[in-house]
Parts: sequence; structure tokens; C-alpha cells
Amino acid sequence: MKNLLNSFLDITLRGPEKIAAYLQWLAPLVARLVVGEIFMTAGWGKLQNLDAMIENFTSWGIPFPHILTPFTSGAEFVCGILLMLGLFTRISAGILGVIMIVAIKSVLWVDVDSLDTLFGFSESAYLVIFFWLAIAGAGKVSIDHWLTRK
Repeated sequence: MKNLLNSFLDITLRGPEKIAAYLQWLAPLVARLVVGEIFMTAGWGKLQNLDAMIENFTSWGIPFPHILTPFTSGAEFVCGILLMLGLFTRISAGILGVIMIVAIKSVLWVDVDSLDTLFGFSESAYLVIFFWLAIAGAGKVSIDHWLTRK
């Protein structure tokens, strides 16, 4: 019976844990590349259409739209690039996380009628990824790791 339990644990827990330990560098790299590209592209698009974005910010009730629109758009662009490079990852993820909180509160909150709705927004998923990156860091395949390894 004990051998059967050990075999079961080897297959269901220890085996995947060994594989995950070997690939631990991959998860933060993929997360950084995917959300970094999304936000770099989104920020660039907003910077190219600032007048329309200022109107959007105004309609959403965001204060000082003439200041916050270019700041937010620029932050999305620059922080997206930094995430892809793995440079200043915790700071960039924190900034983008705050932007997601503001987006949810300012734009999407009127549509929230349940946790399912709230958790169904892509902004909520991005917020979780940014929260994880801000805490866990960029991982081993990053400039952050290279700069701090000694």
C-alpha cells in the first residue's frame, strides 16, 4: 500500500514538481513577453491618437485628462518595453497594475454585477499577472537578474 501511495505521489506531485523546477525560468519570461508586447503596442497606439484618447479619458471622468492621457499612454508603452527586457520589472509591473486598477474602476466598474463579471475582464487577468511579476520579479532570463546576480 505504501509503495502504491509513493508511486501515486511521484506521478502526481513529485514528477511535475521536478519538471517545473527545471522550467522555472520560463513562466516569468513568457508572462513578461506577452503582456509587455500587449502594453507596448497599446501604449504606442494611444500615443498616436492622443486627441481621441483625451476625449475618452474625459468621458470616463478621469481627472486632468490632458496630463494623465499622455502620461498613462507613455507609461504603457515604456513599461511594456521594460517588461519585455526584464528591466525594472517590479516597478513596471506595479505601474501597469495601478493603471489596470484605474481602468477597472473608471471604465468597467459600471458593468460589474458579480465576481464572475469582474474576474472576466482581461484587465483583471493583467492585474493578476502584474501582481505576480511585481512580487516574484522578472526571473532568470532578464536584465534585472543579470544586474543583481552578484
